[in-house]
Amino acid sequence: MSSFPNSPRLVKGGLVLIDPNTSAVVRTIPLQYNPDTLTRSLQIKALAEGGDRSDAMRLTGPPVENIKLEVEIDATDQLEFPDQNPNTTQFGIQPQLAVLETIVYPTSAQIQSNNSLASAGTLEIIPMETPLTLFVWSKNRVLPVRLTEFSITEEAFDPNLNPIRAKVSLGMRVLSVNDLPFSHKGSSLFLAYQQQKEELARKATGGTLNTLGITRIP
Repeated sequence: MSSFPNSPRLVKGGLVLIDPNTSAVVRTIPLQYNPDTLTRSLQIKALAEGGDRSDAMRLTGPPVENIKLEVEIDATDQLEFPDQNPNTTQFGIQPQLAVLETIVYPTSAQIQSNNSLASAGTLEIIPMETPLTLFVWSKNRVLPVRLTEFSITEEAFDPNLNPIRAKVSLGMRVLSVNDLPFSHKGSSLFLAYQQQKEELARKATGGTLNTLGITRIP
């Protein structure tokens, strides 16, 4: 059955890995299905209680934003056409899981390189840097993030014990200008995200004091 010609194109959320120095896209990871819910929490960055009373209304920076979502991966449709999906037939959804899992791994080449440096007596070895992870949830939300929680529930398997259906729970912390150097690509993306919030806030319809049942501020 063909779709309606004027039906809107479904935009998928997902993750993008980029080189923070060149902004080159390393990998794009679209979600197979957009989750029905996305949970966000904001931890306000204010001066500690008990300080100078003149500082009670001061903020020390943007809030710490955390995002949680549950991703579903299902190979049922692909397994109906094994000739068209040989990787799925051989490995199930392990490739899709591996793409997500390797985000939180240093590469094996980095591990071997650092081991060689340690064996050669190098006194200071710089921690291994990963590509910058972006969480993309429409063109209005392109956020630099760090994965903080990651759990996989494999729910079904083929005869060779390859997983063919799974749920992946992801927790992410949005990286702000407090977390990255101001010149870092992630900082500029965060500022664009905040400026988008400010623009959207200006579009919201304001109320009046009468709406709140008062005529003036006492």
